[in-house]
Amino acid sequence: MLHLPPTSLKLLPSFAKISCEPGWRWAKREKPLANYDLFYVWSGEGEVELNDKFYSVGKGSCFVFRPGEHPCATHNPQKPLVLTYIHFDVTEPVTVIPESYRVLDDTETVDFEFLLSRYVRLLLVNTFAGEEEAQLVLKQLLLRLMRGDIQAPAEQKGSNQLTEAIHEVANYIRQHPGKPHRVEDLAKRAQLSPRYFSIKFKEMIGMSVQTYIIRMRIERAQHLLMHAGMNVTEVADALGYRDIFFFSRQFKQYTGRSPSEIR
Repeated sequence: MLHLPPTSLKLLPSFAKISCEPGWRWAKREKPLANYDLFYVWSGEGEVELNDKFYSVGKGSCFVFRPGEHPCATHNPQKPLVLTYIHFDVTEPVTVIPESYRVLDDTETVDFEFLLSRYVRLLLVNTFAGEEEAQLVLKQLLLRLMRGDIQAPAEQKGSNQLTEAIHEVANYIRQHPGKPHRVEDLAKRAQLSPRYFSIKFKEMIGMSVQTYIIRMRIERAQHLLMHAGMNVTEVADALGYRDIFFFSRQFKQYTGRSPSEIR
């Protein structure tokens, strides 16, 4: 998959980010998988069986299931799994493929989870050229996994301490999207100057601090509108918007739909 063009990735309709019900289980089927499945755990506790091996899974656990395999899984009903799965196929011969299993650490999960969310959002919302962008996003996800398989720790960008500091701040923003984040405060949290923090944040996260803050707010707004039973005014207020018209305009700019359409 390393040298395959994104257009060789055939996107299949089975994909989602889901919160598993307490009684959920993935039973082993009589027929093996007919395609690839990227399987990522956001939170919760469980166990996956793959090729006669058992894996205890939690946040950051990531599998790439292959055609012909018979995976199955269970979870702790008191700590249910929240996971994303993406089924896909490849239209060209595959020579290099990510390892079947790994656990992403905190410095890797922010970017990876953003890409997972982006993939699902592109295909759930009728976005212009959504499938083409989703192929690019899926290729990025696979490349990140393969990079982790072959890259020595010493080759990773930046020092571990700096990388951890930047990703800790990114996680903090994701966890608290409604707070009035200021670059100065976030830089202080990372123990960096505002200018250096902004440069390194964009370098490591792939976007400016302000853009990331807005994306996290809009992502959370989508979730609240679809799953929390909140109206547009309540969601805007919860995420720190004092002008509902500005919120609606920004929401549509990032998602292509108005908040009322999503709800």
